[in-house]
Parts: sequence; C-alpha cells; structure tokens
Amino acid sequence: MASIKDVASRAGVSVATVSRVLNEHPAVRPETRTRVLAAVTALGYRPNAVARSLRTDQTRALGLVISDVLNPFFTELARSVEDEARALGYSVVIGNADEQPELQDHHVRTLIDRRIDGLLVSPADGGSPMITETARAGGTPMVFVDRWIPGLDVPVVRTDGTAAVRDLVTHLHGLGHRRIAVIAGPAATTTGSERVEAFRQALAEYGLPLPREYVGQGDFQAASGRRVTAGFLDLAEPPEAIFATDNLMALGAMDEIRARGLRVPDDVALAAFDDIPWFLHTDPPVTAIAQPTGELGRAAVRALVDRIEGGAAESVTLAARLVVRGSCGETASGETTRSSS
Repeated sequence: MASIKDVASRAGVSVATVSRVLNEHPAVRPETRTRVLAAVTALGYRPNAVARSLRTDQTRALGLVISDVLNPFFTELARSVEDEARALGYSVVIGNADEQPELQDHHVRTLIDRRIDGLLVSPADGGSPMITETARAGGTPMVFVDRWIPGLDVPVVRTDGTAAVRDLVTHLHGLGHRRIAVIAGPAATTTGSERVEAFRQALAEYGLPLPREYVGQGDFQAASGRRVTAGFLDLAEPPEAIFATDNLMALGAMDEIRARGLRVPDDVALAAFDDIPWFLHTDPPVTAIAQPTGELGRAAVRALVDRIEGGAAESVTLAARLVVRGSCGETASGETTRSSS
C-alpha cells in the first residue's frame, strides 16, 4: 500500500505539501495541487479517514526545534517554553537539530506531519528549504526564537546584545586590554554574524583594531572554542583577552588555556556571550553577557499562540546585560550587573 511519503516522492514535493493538498489548504499553488493529486491517483493512495478528519481540529500541541539541546542556553529556553505552553493549555514536542540544517528540516517536517498547531524554531542556518516553504505556505503558524531567517514574514522573538557587547568592550578597555580577539559563531546564523559585528563596531569606537588573525571561526561547540584559542595562543603576538560568542566555545577556550599551563585572567582574559550557572562556579568566575532566556521562551510561546488563535503576533526584542565577575582581570570581588538600554 502506498504511503504519503511515496506520494511526496513521486510528485517531487514534501510530505507537508501533500498533507496540505489533501486537506485542501488554499496556499498550495494550482500546478502543485495537480501534480500531487496525479500522484495520489497513480499510486492508489488512500489516506486514513480518521486521521484526516483530526487534521481539521486543534491538537493543542506546539513544536519546538532548537539548535542544540546540550547547550545550557537552549535547555533553559526549552524549559521556559514548556512551562508557558502548559500554562496556556498546550503541550510541546521538541526536536534537537544538533546545529545540523538537515536534521533541523527533518524535525520540522516530522512535527508538521504530526499536526502540531504551531511551530517555534531557532534556525541552525539562514537558508533552510523546509522552513522557508513552511513559512511561505502559511499553513502552520510559526515564530522564530533567538535566531531567525531574514526575508521571511515570520515574527521573531530575540535578544539584542549590541549594547551589552559595547558594555563588555568598554569594560575590557577600562581594564587595560587592547589586543582583544573574538571566537565567532557560524556566519550563516543571525546570532553568529550579529555578535561579531557588534564587537567590531564597539572596538572601533575605542580606535582598537580587529586584525584578521584575531577573528576565529567557531561553530557554537566547545571543541571549536578550544581549536580557535589554540590558534590565538600560537600567534607571535597573542591576544590579551578573548571574547567567545557563546558559552560552550568559552568553556573550550578555558580548557585550552589551562592545558597550556596558563591562567585566566593572569595570562589571558576571557569573556563569553550567554551566561550559564556554571560560570559562577569556575575558577575564576566568568564575566559574561546574559540573555533573559526565561522571558525569551515565554514571549515566544505567547506570540505563537496569538498567531494560532488568529491574532497579529508582533516581533519582540529583549535586552541582554553584562555580568561582571573575575575572568578579565577584575580586582573587585563579587558579581555586578550592568543593564543595557
């Protein structure tokens, strides 16, 4: 017996598109509808009548596709999404993309096939075919959280870290650091490119250069943070301070510094984007830029439910803040926070 995947393969479309055709969704192009129905006829496909009828009703389930479940930022984000969804009468099905675009699209496809009412996505890259198709088809309400894909008409709930990065550079400059390097995230992600550009602009305000050798390309994973830091430390003139644009890359940087018998901050200062509870307990505690992760998840759920219920959901931008500890050469004890506006 033919399956819906067989129909999709024969018609050259996604399973989600076949589902929309079978449910008479108006967003499907006429030529696509004709091709899918021809494949249905040729294969003798018969959809389950009970399952098909259920597709017209709400399932009270939301899909959440996150970039890396092992990253503490996304773990906390998922927890806040679940809590807010439950409070609004929804359950959440989570897919972990593991920073792989192909796995991300698999999860998006699977969640849509399971008839979720809406989808929250933190894209692993900026060019996902499945996400683009889903957004433009309009059949499944969608909201981007943390990361987004430019050019798509999808609300975005995110943190703007520009002011907090400026605060960090001001802090490092005030401590006497002039040679400052950055471990960048993937340029294909909005957060990866945005954080590096904010850092570059903040350095320029103080007349500080950012030489090419002081920009290392990471992938938001600890191993890349260690690899990039090794390259920095091998330079004839290594940096005095390193800014890792996510927490896992910062931990990798710390591992490499310690493996060489060096100390933070005596030999090299270290700061991170994305504060995590562990940073308070490292030696020294890590100075970091903190996102309002819990509110980010809650606001994303509220925006998505607004869309599901026919409202006009708006994008939401929250502010990050600098949390000063002891990894950059600070002499004062204790933790201070600088709020950015």
